[in-house]
Amino acid sequence: MLRTLTSASVALGPRVAGWVRTMASHQLLVTPPEALLKPLSVPSRLLLGPGPSNLAPRVLAAGGLQMIGHMHKEMYQIMDEIKQGIQYVFQTRNRLTLAISGSGHSALEAALLNLLEPGDSFLVGANGIWGQRAVEIGERIGARTHAMIKDPGGHYTKQEVEEGLSQHKPVLLFLTHGESSSGVLQPLDGYGELCHRYQCLLLVDSVASLGGAPIHMDQQGIDVLYSGSQKVLNSPPGTALISFSDKAKNKIYTRKTKPYSFYLDMKWLANIWGCDDKPRMYHHTTPVISLFSLRESLALIAEEQGLENSWRRHRDVTAYLHGRLQGLGLQLFVKDPTLRLPTVTTIAVPAGYDWRDIVKYLIDHFSIEITGGLGPSLGKVLRIGLLGCNATRENVDRVIEALQEALQRCPRNKL
Repeated sequence: MLRTLTSASVALGPRVAGWVRTMASHQLLVTPPEALLKPLSVPSRLLLGPGPSNLAPRVLAAGGLQMIGHMHKEMYQIMDEIKQGIQYVFQTRNRLTLAISGSGHSALEAALLNLLEPGDSFLVGANGIWGQRAVEIGERIGARTHAMIKDPGGHYTKQEVEEGLSQHKPVLLFLTHGESSSGVLQPLDGYGELCHRYQCLLLVDSVASLGGAPIHMDQQGIDVLYSGSQKVLNSPPGTALISFSDKAKNKIYTRKTKPYSFYLDMKWLANIWGCDDKPRMYHHTTPVISLFSLRESLALIAEEQGLENSWRRHRDVTAYLHGRLQGLGLQLFVKDPTLRLPTVTTIAVPAGYDWRDIVKYLIDHFSIEITGGLGPSLGKVLRIGLLGCNATRENVDRVIEALQEALQRCPRNKL
């Protein structure tokens, strides 16, 4: 075989001859992995954790469509439709509205990297893991980062926020609307107006709340709002929704230094999403298939439910879940019903049980996913998510039946 290749290489020229010599002098040290020679195996599960959620059938079908080029005119049309969908679910008219190629976490990074410069004062409501992450990123940027720390389950009053604004004079305040690690829904009415009184921008994380709890970006004075695709939208993880007010856009476009990240530079992203009235230029290859899915997710809310119907359904089904949990003798972690997140419910880990045993039992015996706590709530709570198409009374009944059996069968320390 090698002799044949060598003879052929002489006839085909020096480039092929070099390729043949490389093959002759190097051997493959790694064999094809046996695991990859078998069919892909994915379990069928009901995902009732805090996300990702099961894909809606229409979204799943969109993921099977054939690829098109990321700079084709048809793709630009789909991106424009996504922008309109984001403006609808955010309830904003902001022109600088787009989807980022990355999870919700990438939108948090994009917001902070573009808005903050070294030395800027940054105030963070850190009542769970997402506030903690915002603190970490702010410190890496070199901002003077001030954390208002609360134990899991806490929220921020306007008085507390005003004290922080008055003391630290920040250019930006971060709040989590739906803190999925603790199950808290942060009130937002009046907070934007309060921030603007102190010449501060308001940045809000709505990854766990968007579509499940009311949010009105423009009317509530939110300057930057972001969310993710994998929760109430029932789309694959990997795209993040974000929008900037004119005040926030002005902060980005008048900054003295370039953002540390080229990939997340909002001026470039604004261009490829058609937000700056300039010809679109190549920046990066967008996740075309994921954007198909995101487009269909937004279309489902617009066509079949409507925002108000979606909010109402999540509220009603989660109230039904709360009643059934209390019927099992379980205690809800967030005591004030008005502060409970209607998409992710937290339950105090029942006395004597290891939360990991309960989670494992539901996976092994019912193929249902719920999860434990995250960050500061780890070991303190179990979390049940009712997200988008998964928010049904039938799914509540299924998870309650599974929990009831788990509490009977899992080991319990009676000391």
